[in-house]
Amino acid sequence: MLRIDFISDINCPWCALGLAALDAAIRQLGDEILVEVYCQPFELNPQLPAEGVKLKDYLQQKYGMGDAQIRSVHDTIATRGRELSFTFAEREFLWNSFNCHRLLYWAEQEYSAATQWELKRALMQAYQGEGRDINQPDVLLAIVDHVGLNKNRAMEILAGDEFAQAVRNLQQEWINAGISAVPSVVINRQHLLQGAQTVETYIQALREIAQLPSD
Repeated sequence: MLRIDFISDINCPWCALGLAALDAAIRQLGDEILVEVYCQPFELNPQLPAEGVKLKDYLQQKYGMGDAQIRSVHDTIATRGRELSFTFAEREFLWNSFNCHRLLYWAEQEYSAATQWELKRALMQAYQGEGRDINQPDVLLAIVDHVGLNKNRAMEILAGDEFAQAVRNLQQEWINAGISAVPSVVINRQHLLQGAQTVETYIQALREIAQLPSD
């Protein structure tokens, strides 16, 4: 059994590509290699206000991107997405993703890593695939309910600050470990793949690592 730590942010379109590619790689490998995926938090935009910001304004201010460059990047991402059967929405806003990370932490703690992975897919689809406000409690509760998690328990979490410190601690641990960009995939706590890799790259890496002797 290989352990995979998928370090990412719902706000990151490259993370959506990495998730889709890793998902496809795991499906293609089937029973050849057994894996367990853990979703690890990494906020690219921890200072985002609850009401969000216009995505175009954010990209211009943070990265100095002009309209043509923004459109070019979006086109590249859309093309990569289509290759993985993932369709990106026209995302006009960027919202704070911290509550998503808290719910993901809860899913792993009180359910399982597999349930957490399912919730991760649903959250990524909600924002990157549908452009929904992933900081709105009603949106998050609908996603939780769709995945089959306890909606009342999720409501309790969102109403307070449960798991907030645990998520912050995890983020800091990954930063201290040298993670500065996402998506990052860490296999067996030793092997790092950064950036949105192809399905083939993930398959090759998992096969090679599975053949290595364990410590």
